[in-house]
Amino acid sequence: MPVRQTTFSVSSKGFTDVINITGAVRGAVAAAGVKDWIVTVFVPGSTAGITTIEFESGAIEDLKDAIDRIAPSDIHYAHNARWGDGNGFSHVRSALLGPSVTVPFNDRQLRLGSWQQIVLVDFDNRPRKRDIIVQVLGE
Repeated sequence: MPVRQTTFSVSSKGFTDVINITGAVRGAVAAAGVKDWIVTVFVPGSTAGITTIEFESGAIEDLKDAIDRIAPSDIHYAHNARWGDGNGFSHVRSALLGPSVTVPFNDRQLRLGSWQQIVLVDFDNRPRKRDIIVQVLGE
């Protein structure tokens, strides 16, 4: 079974910046030359994550608020005490969200829900350039 891999980059603002990457993933699936199976989208690094959500301002605000309640940025983190970089909250948030998502596709079309998009969430405490790895597995 062939595996096709591609990488693309996005620039983020950090601080729970949510970026819709669905179009780029669709493009990678279309370019892979396979008709059906799965695509995995992965972000390297320990301060960002990949998930799906309805990419609209209310849902994005709700996600950011929920993440702030679960892993606040203004509490003590042992990581900060050790490294002094102030992004301990970013590592915790990333670990909770996870670095990847796998989506099925048929006839080269992602099988996302009507209002479901694939997003990168960058939790770091500074702007970043993020590489996104897309692996298409199919036949």
